[in-house]
Amino acid sequence: MATRTELSDFLADVERRAFKQAMFAVRNEETALDLVQDAMLKLAEKYGERPAQEFPMLFQRILQNVIRDHYRRQKVRSLWTTLLSSFSGNDGEDSDPLETLQVDDEANPIKTPHETLERSQVLAVIENEIKNLPPRQREAFLMRYWEEMDIAETAAAMGCSEGSVKTHCFRATQTLATALKAKGIKL
Repeated sequence: MATRTELSDFLADVERRAFKQAMFAVRNEETALDLVQDAMLKLAEKYGERPAQEFPMLFQRILQNVIRDHYRRQKVRSLWTTLLSSFSGNDGEDSDPLETLQVDDEANPIKTPHETLERSQVLAVIENEIKNLPPRQREAFLMRYWEEMDIAETAAAMGCSEGSVKTHCFRATQTLATALKAKGIKL
C-alpha cells in the first residue's frame, strides 16, 4: 500500500514528462494540462491505495485512455462544428506552443550562446519529428525511451503484446533516424 507521500512524490516526478507526452498527442497546451490533471486525479482516486511500484504503469495506461477519450469527444464535437460552421465565421488559428526540452546535464554544461541555440534547435526538430510519428509508434517510443518503462510494462500500459511494442519502437526509431539524417542531424 502506498502512502500519500509516495503518491504525491510520484505525481510530482511524472508531471512534466506526462505534460510533454500529452502535448505530443493533442498539440494544445491547455488541453494537455487538463488531460494530465484528469489522469492524475483518476490515479489518486481509483488507485491511490495500490503499491507505489505499480504507479508508473497504471498512470501511463490512465493517461493514454484519457487522451483517447479526448479524441473521441473531439470527434463528436468536430461533427457538430462542421455541420454548424456555415452559420458562423472560422477563426481557424491553430497554435503549437511546444516548449523546448531543458535537460540539466552538469557533467556537460553548455558553454556558449551558440551551443545553447544549436541544442534548442536540434531538440525542436526532434520534438517535431516525434509529433509526426503515428500515434501507436509515438506512444510506444515515449513510454520506452522517455518514461524508461521496460517492454512488459509498456505492453501492459498500451494493451498490446510485447512483440507489438518492439515493432512500434523499431519503426519509430527507424523513422526518426531517417528524418533526422535527412535534416543533417547526427546524434
